[in-house]
Amino acid sequence: MKPALPLCAILLWGWPLGVTAQMMDCDAALSQADMTHCAVQDFQSADADLNAAYKTARDGMRRIDAGLPASERGAEMALRDAQRAWISFRDQACKAEGYLMHGGSAEPMVVYGCMARLTQQRATDLAALGEPS
Repeated sequence: MKPALPLCAILLWGWPLGVTAQMMDCDAALSQADMTHCAVQDFQSADADLNAAYKTARDGMRRIDAGLPASERGAEMALRDAQRAWISFRDQACKAEGYLMHGGSAEPMVVYGCMARLTQQRATDLAALGEPS
């Protein structure tokens, strides 16, 4: 899933060269660049969780479709359409939230923080959807 702000933009805003994620202690991040980097890492982790949860939910919807007559199937397609709409919602909602810091160095951190939060919530929802009843 495509983040709202490209990682290269964060790099151009002063991310120190040579610093890797393994060296970063996000609990002790002090600079704006470090906090933004940590927000990106949180989003990437949430996105990985979302992709796994979506696969589980999609498999569940396929099982539901398999048990229905052909004319009544559509669970998997409904999930796909809902997920596409949710991604658009998330991206626009987080863009709006970013306006709290519009034009400032904290704007990308706010956007990625929002994206991480909403993505993790959606991953939780999808995981529940994929659990057998």
